[in-house]
Amino acid sequence: MKYVSWNVNGLRAAVGKNFAEAFAELDADFFCLQETKMQAGQLDLKFPGYTAYWNYAEKKGYSGTAVFTRHTPVGVTYGLGIEEHDHEGRVITLEMEDHYLVCVYTPNSQDGLRRLDYRMTWEDAFRNYLVELDSKKPVIVCGDMNVAHKEIDLKNPKTNHKNPGFTDEEREKMTVLLDSGFTDTFRHLHPDDTDRYSWWSYRFHAREKNIGWRIDYFLVSNRLTSRVKSADISSEILGSDHCPVTLELE
Repeated sequence: MKYVSWNVNGLRAAVGKNFAEAFAELDADFFCLQETKMQAGQLDLKFPGYTAYWNYAEKKGYSGTAVFTRHTPVGVTYGLGIEEHDHEGRVITLEMEDHYLVCVYTPNSQDGLRRLDYRMTWEDAFRNYLVELDSKKPVIVCGDMNVAHKEIDLKNPKTNHKNPGFTDEEREKMTVLLDSGFTDTFRHLHPDDTDRYSWWSYRFHAREKNIGWRIDYFLVSNRLTSRVKSADISSEILGSDHCPVTLELE
């Protein structure tokens, strides 16, 4: 079973940058998107054999998630079921026969960390949500989680300390989440790999120089870890300031 996650930074823009070709090339059973930045009816995007599920932000041109799947879910839910957190289209959950798949676009703490307090509230609510799901059946979580967990996960940790995505608070929340029963699949298989990133700034030719951050993840319930066949980063695929990340399960 193959899973793909990609922050497309505007799906309508990505469609103009060979998105369909990348979608076909990656050939996933489940293809999860973040930051679609669109509303219902703005794009007629269909792929043969796939059903699409969308969660749109109330604010136009902002946030948003989607999942394309070849497999029929038992059920689909949108958001966390918490009023405070469910206006920005950030979560889609597919319940399958033997697991849950959660696509997430975690809120950015933003310049000046002006949204860090909200981010901390979100992190606790999201972790509680995942732990509750995990008590029922195993969970696969994917998406742009907007944090580089360890220094190995970004090019310049010292100069970015306390910047959005690399604050002590955000990194600690990821640690707590993993300690709650989840595995970072890429780091599990590639514990010492350096210079492997999923996001690069559009400024200063960062992608050409590979000055990046690994902020896109596949996490799995610990009891799924033994089934992880591969977990990788498709940095050669262009079309966004992020690249796709992939997971294959036995």
